[in-house]
Amino acid sequence: MTADNCDSLEGSQTAIGQMLESNVSKTLREGNITKNSSCGSVSVGFPITMMVTGMVGNSLALILVCFSYRKKENKRKKSFLLCIGSLALTDLFGQLLTSPIVISVYRADLKWERIDPSGNLCAFFGVCMTTFGLCALFLASAMAIERAMAITNPHWYSNHMKTSVTKQTLAVIWCLVLLFALLPIAGVGKYTRQWPGTWCFISTGDSEVPGNIFFAITFAALGIFSLLVTLSCNVVTIRGLIIRCKTKSGTSQSSKQWERLTTETVIQLLGIMCVLLICWSPLLVLMLRMISTQVSSHECNSTAVTSNNATGRDVHLDCNFFLTVIRLASLNQILDPWVYLLLREILLRKFCIVANAVSNCSIEEQKETQTALDALNKPNQDSKDLCKSQSN
Repeated sequence: MTADNCDSLEGSQTAIGQMLESNVSKTLREGNITKNSSCGSVSVGFPITMMVTGMVGNSLALILVCFSYRKKENKRKKSFLLCIGSLALTDLFGQLLTSPIVISVYRADLKWERIDPSGNLCAFFGVCMTTFGLCALFLASAMAIERAMAITNPHWYSNHMKTSVTKQTLAVIWCLVLLFALLPIAGVGKYTRQWPGTWCFISTGDSEVPGNIFFAITFAALGIFSLLVTLSCNVVTIRGLIIRCKTKSGTSQSSKQWERLTTETVIQLLGIMCVLLICWSPLLVLMLRMISTQVSSHECNSTAVTSNNATGRDVHLDCNFFLTVIRLASLNQILDPWVYLLLREILLRKFCIVANAVSNCSIEEQKETQTALDALNKPNQDSKDLCKSQSN
C-alpha cells in the first residue's frame, strides 16, 4: 500500500468518523426534543381537564344567573348578575373555541401544519386568546368599579345606575377588546405558534414586524392596568364595608345580618384579588421581560436553540415557564365562576359558621376559665373574711 493510499484511507476514516459524530449529535438533539415534547409539562391531559372543568363551572354559573335574574327585582342586583353572566359566558366561549384546537394538535403529534396548512387558524387562535383574556380582566374591573360605587355612593348609584347602562358598558368592553385583538390581522403585530407548538399568542421577540412590540407592550400594559383598577376598587369596597359595619354595630337582628354579609363579601373580594394576582401577574410580568430581551416562545420550536449552550438553555427555560404562566392565566377562566358566584353560597356561609363557632368556643373557654379562677379565689377570700371576724 502506497503513502497516497494510506493518506486516502485515513481521510476516509476521518470523514466517516465526523459523519458518525454528526449523526449521533443530531440523534441526541432530536431525542432531547422528543423528550421535552412528550414530558408531563406538555401532556394532553392539561387542556382536556381544563376544558371539562371550565365548561362545568361556567355552565353552572350561567344557569344560576339566569334563574336569579328572572326572580330579582332590585336593579343593583340585576346589574351585578349581568356582569357575572357576561364573565361566565366569556370564559365559557374562551374554553370552547381554544381547547379543542389544542387537543387536535396533540392528536396530530404536535404538528400544527396537519390541522392548519394555511396558517389562518393560528391567527384565529391568537385573536381568541387576546380577546377572552382581556375581556375577563376588564369585566372583573367593571364589577369592581360597580361594587365600589354601590358602597361608597349608594344614593347616586341607586338613582343613576340602570341595567341599560350595564348592558351598554359590557357591549363597549367587548367591542373595544375585539378591535384591539384584530390589530395583527390588520398588520399591526403578529400572532405566532408558541412552545410546544400547540397554541398561538402574541409574539414578543419579532421586532422586525411592524407594530409588534407596540402591540405586545400594550396588551401587557392593559392587563396590568386592569389588575390595578380591580385591586384598588376592591380595597375601597372592603374599607367602605368595614366602616359601615362599625356604624351599624349593635345587638339587633339587622346589625347581625349586616355583619354577616360584610364578612362574606370581604372574604369573597379577598379571594378574587388573590386569584387575579396569582393567575395573571406572572404572565404579564414575563411578557414584559421577554419583550425587553426580545425573546419569543416560538423560538423554542426551531433547531437554533437545541444546542447545549447557555443561551439555548435560557430560552428553553423561558419557554417552559411561559407555558406554565399561560396555563395559570387559563386557570382564571375556570376559577372565575367559583370565586364570583358558586363558592359564595356554598363555602362562605360555612366559613362564617365555623368562624363563629370557633369564636364562641373561645368565649366560652374564657368564661369557664374566669369561673374557675373565681372559684379558686373564693375560698381564699372566705378564709380572710373569717380571720377578720375572729379577730374582731
